[in-house]
Amino acid sequence: MTGVSGTKYHFIGIGGIGTSGLAKILMKNGASVSGSDMEDSDVVNQLRSLGATIAIGHSPENISGDTDIVVMSAAITAANPELGRASELGLPIYKYAEMLGRLFDTYTGIAVAGTHGKSTTSGWLSYVLQQAGQQPNFIVGAHIPQLGGSSGVGDGSVFVAEACEYDRSFLNLHPSAAILLNIEQDHLDYYRDEDDIIGAFGEFTACVKPDGALIVNGHDKNVARVLRRFKTEPKIVLYGLEAHCDVRAENLKLVDGTYKFDLYVKNDLLGRPHIALPGEFNVLNALAVTAGCLHAGLDGKSILEHLGGFTGIDRRLMFKAKVDGITILDDYAHHPTEIRASLKAIRQKYAPKRIWCVFQPHQYSRTRFLLDDFAESFKLADNTIVPEIYFVRDTAESKSTVNAEMLAERIRQQGCEALFINEFSGILEHLKTNVKSGDLVVTMGAGTIWKVADEYIQWFREHR
Repeated sequence: MTGVSGTKYHFIGIGGIGTSGLAKILMKNGASVSGSDMEDSDVVNQLRSLGATIAIGHSPENISGDTDIVVMSAAITAANPELGRASELGLPIYKYAEMLGRLFDTYTGIAVAGTHGKSTTSGWLSYVLQQAGQQPNFIVGAHIPQLGGSSGVGDGSVFVAEACEYDRSFLNLHPSAAILLNIEQDHLDYYRDEDDIIGAFGEFTACVKPDGALIVNGHDKNVARVLRRFKTEPKIVLYGLEAHCDVRAENLKLVDGTYKFDLYVKNDLLGRPHIALPGEFNVLNALAVTAGCLHAGLDGKSILEHLGGFTGIDRRLMFKAKVDGITILDDYAHHPTEIRASLKAIRQKYAPKRIWCVFQPHQYSRTRFLLDDFAESFKLADNTIVPEIYFVRDTAESKSTVNAEMLAERIRQQGCEALFINEFSGILEHLKTNVKSGDLVVTMGAGTIWKVADEYIQWFREHR
């Protein structure tokens, strides 16, 4: 990579998933890296072992006089003292997404975008490429156990990354291939409405290099709207379950709770893989991965050999334990579409007597805008327990107009069992008293609700 070797980068908030991944790639290419974070972590210690100098706590003194470029995490505010010091010194300052875009341009970049499924698809694609010997670079928004982390550095030319639509940050990327999974209403604290979101995705697709590929879900109505607006000329590859799709699955069959299917590219049958991840939505993700691998130069044989070996990422229908006949899962679903898909997949794979869904809403604004859709999405759960909403960058208006009790009431109006219990300790006591052998408990949401699953399992270990 040109222009990196010998350059001194300082990262403000170096311990984040994205920033730590960028730091690894820069060091691999000969850069010197320093940084700061608010606390020690395994990620910070790993970066230190690779040669980074990292301070705990933010201070102007952390930026040395030989620093060339400063990179800041998306969580850093204008009041940060290191940001102020960098401005005083006149140093170039890049947000994470901007720096990702600069690095991305030097590789065969494959960007994965969409409202749902970005992390799973990015991780799956990175896994298949790595297993097939491509040695990709990757930055994924969740830990991938089979790859040993959320990011990785390889000697290959391919760079896989999530393309996040929030704040239009994905417009910093100019990928060789963009995978467009789906488009729905979300981040309505930032976007005006659905048309505004679709417009942003349209701008993103226009960032694909002219000789590149646009790999898109052939079933999604909003993706189809983007394609109608599409002005540039990369190759368009449709994936899906219907005959018009270039990469498609036919003859789906559930086997032990997950799908086998015939995998076609155009009219050629590649084979019949059996994927390890539950849910029909993961069949679509597998097709997107297949198309991404073909773009990266893998042949059908290599893809088939490794597609079914991927076992998933942290907090996506993640099996935690089975104790006293009770199955305990944890899942990241925090949007109505994701909730419906996860609950359906759980029913197919585990066939429990009852599903207890402990759902922590994520953001007051998201809950307010999608309240009725959220209420309808729990119909496949037998019992839903809702604690207070997880607070993230919300406005006073959003907090004053919605709360978790309102969501629980709306769920009950749908004819479903739902209970508001604010404290995690109260939820734990309710589970201890009411869950029976043959039931399944899933903690669900993008906040800290996973702690309930961990504490429930710990209680079993101490009291069995």
